[in-house]
Amino acid sequence: MTVHHQTLALLLFSAFVAVTLGITTWVSRKRHGSAEEFYAGGRLFSPMENGFAIAGDYMSAASFLGVAGLIALFGYDGLLYAVGFLVAWLVVLLLVAELVRNCGRFTLADVIAARMSERPVRIAVGASSVTVSVLYLVAQMVGAGSLVALLLGRTSEAAQAWTVIGVGALMVIYVSLGGMRATTWIQIVKAVLLMGGTVVLTVLVLLRFHGDVDRLLLTAAERSGHGRAFLAPGLKYGGSWSERLDFISLGLALVLGTAGLPHILSRFYTVPTARAARRSVVWAIGLIGSFYLMTIVLGFGAAAVVGPDAVRASNEAGNTAMPLLALDLGGGSGSTGGTVLFAVVAAVAFATILAVVAGITLASSASVAHDLYASLRRSHARPRSEVGVARTAAVGIGVVAIALGLLARDMNVAFLVGLAFAVAASANLPVLLYSLFWRNFTTRGAVWAVYGGLVPALALVVLSPVVSGSPGALFPGVDFQYFPLQNPGIVSVPLGFLAGWLGTVTSDEVPDAARHAETEVRSLTGAGAV
Repeated sequence: MTVHHQTLALLLFSAFVAVTLGITTWVSRKRHGSAEEFYAGGRLFSPMENGFAIAGDYMSAASFLGVAGLIALFGYDGLLYAVGFLVAWLVVLLLVAELVRNCGRFTLADVIAARMSERPVRIAVGASSVTVSVLYLVAQMVGAGSLVALLLGRTSEAAQAWTVIGVGALMVIYVSLGGMRATTWIQIVKAVLLMGGTVVLTVLVLLRFHGDVDRLLLTAAERSGHGRAFLAPGLKYGGSWSERLDFISLGLALVLGTAGLPHILSRFYTVPTARAARRSVVWAIGLIGSFYLMTIVLGFGAAAVVGPDAVRASNEAGNTAMPLLALDLGGGSGSTGGTVLFAVVAAVAFATILAVVAGITLASSASVAHDLYASLRRSHARPRSEVGVARTAAVGIGVVAIALGLLARDMNVAFLVGLAFAVAASANLPVLLYSLFWRNFTTRGAVWAVYGGLVPALALVVLSPVVSGSPGALFPGVDFQYFPLQNPGIVSVPLGFLAGWLGTVTSDEVPDAARHAETEVRSLTGAGAV
């Protein structure tokens, strides 16, 4: 890339960082230090504001960089990510949003602990929430590294590493100083920027092909080298039975995982009522739906305009398809239009990463402080001391995410997020649904459901081609691959539900009918909700 690209993009990066740090500083002065203010922003956001923030939280580097890259490389099979990410919101809207807002205060564990023995449930759900959050953070770090590698012409791996470290440092500052209020405003700003950038690119792609979508698809298929097979299922997942099972496993994880993501669930506590939570989701679905429809156009546009070979040459996993498309649409390398559009898209992608990591870090640090710390102390921590622990936890989580992000820097970010979704669907969703809808569910069932999904999901990932035994693995030089699928969801999600059922039916605990009735009334009506 030319010096003009680097300078302009870095200026735009710097402008966004300056604006968001300004927001954070402004909010930190108004902060009172209470747990409700730090975790939930005082529950003062409107449904529209929260809907934009949810969209900002959800439309991550995986969406903007990874999905477009997968469609550019694999055509139809890359579409599964876009469809799965979108359909998942129907599960959230119908089963989760309103009930979670009524039952909890700050975290997922609040909902589960409402009718169980608190300490074991909070420890299990807190540990699961932190694990999911760290996996999700790794994908954002990889996206940041890919962007800077492209921007600097892959001249220095050290520059890529320092970028990951810089993103980690910024997210810790956002969370530690500003809490939920600053994080929410950063996500709203980012959602507006991302939607605006995506609309501009989509219009330019359609103008390039004179609005003829058929021509766009046929050109993409022709340049792919696969012909019509590029537009049909099977290019990535159709070669063998194991690949087809992987396809089903990924779809299951994407559709069910959103309802178990801690940073998404925590957003429902930032609005004053359950009705507002439901309306927030409607706003989010509208924004996210239109965004993923445009991402499909951009993915095929990258294949047609840039070509899969050029995308793969820039980044093997396809993470740089979107910036390369912007460069070409603006007039190509060296042109003023190309330079400006490339810099804007790179800056928007970087803004996306910063906003999402702030939201995830806040949710995971809340789980550490509100669930793990408060439980392990054997007494409820004072709100101010709990907030202090959350700030400290943000630093520790940032360090872990940075280390793993450096390790996984050559993997596709959408694929990495798919793993986080699989763990969320396996460990968090079964215990959440059982707690809300099963009258006889017990504490043992809750703990078993969490660990019965979490441990198999992580173990299967470790034993899969993702970690060893394949050229694109984390450790390509060794081979302890015993599980043939890349995504564990098809095995680990049923195991989570089975473990919850087994733990309940083998438990001696008598379900507390009064507490269940209280939880049921509260979840459905909002009576007694915080």
